[in-house]
Amino acid sequence: MVSAGLRFERVSKTFTTHSGPVQALDDITLDVAPASFTAVVGPSGCGKSTLLHIAAGLDTQYGGSFRRTPEEATSGVLFQTPRLLQWLNVERNIAFVLETRGWSKPSARERAGAMLDIVGLRSFAKKFPSQLSGGMQQRVALARALAVDPSCLLMDEPFSALDELTARELREELVDLHSKGERTILFITHHIYEACFLSDRIVVLSAGPGRVVADITIPVPRPRRYDDPRLTELAAEVLSHIERRTRDLEVNNS
Repeated sequence: MVSAGLRFERVSKTFTTHSGPVQALDDITLDVAPASFTAVVGPSGCGKSTLLHIAAGLDTQYGGSFRRTPEEATSGVLFQTPRLLQWLNVERNIAFVLETRGWSKPSARERAGAMLDIVGLRSFAKKFPSQLSGGMQQRVALARALAVDPSCLLMDEPFSALDELTARELREELVDLHSKGERTILFITHHIYEACFLSDRIVVLSAGPGRVVADITIPVPRPRRYDDPRLTELAAEVLSHIERRTRDLEVNNS
C-alpha cells in the first residue's frame, strides 16, 4: 500500500443559497502526514464535512488547491450513514465495488469474504442490509471502504448515528485497523472525546466560515484506555478552544 499525504492550501468554499452566498471554509491550509490519524472537530456548520468532500473529490468547486501525494494514492470514504445497496446482500455490496474496478467475480467474492472476516461479519454474508442492525451495517460499509485497500480513509462522522456501546466497539476496531497498516485517516467528528481517543492530532475549526483555530498533537501514547483521565483533560482543552472562538465571534458580530 502507498501511504498518502494530503495538502489543503488556502482552501475556501462558498455555497449559493436562496438567501444568498454562505461561506463554509475560509483560507484553510492544512497538511495531513502519511500514515497519520487526524481528526477535525468544530461546531455545526464549520465546514468539517465540506473539507472531507473536497479531499474525496466529491466537491470540486472551491478556491485554493487540494493535493493528494503521491498521485497514485487511492482513497475510501465512509459516511455517517452506511449507504448500502438494499437490493444486494452483504457480500455483494462489497464485491460490487470491486467488480466495477475490474475484479473478476470470484476474486471480488473472495476479497469481500476476507473483509467481512476483519469486521466480524463473515456469517452474515448472505444477509441483506435490512436484516442487520445499524452498527452491523456500518461495519459492512467499513469493510467495503477497506476492500479497495485505500491509501487514505476519509471518514465523515461514521459513528454518530450509533448507540454509545456500539460506537465504542467500532472505535476500538478502527484503532486496531490503523495500528496494523500505513493507512492515512482523516476523521470528521463533532464528538470531541472520540477525536481524543482515536487520533494522533486534532484540528479545530471555528464556527462558519471554518478557519483553523487550533492544531493539537495528542500527548497520550498508544495503546490508550477509553477512560484515561488524560483524555478527559484534553477534551476539555479542545472544547475551550471552540467555546473561546465562538464567544469571540459573538462579540465581533454584536
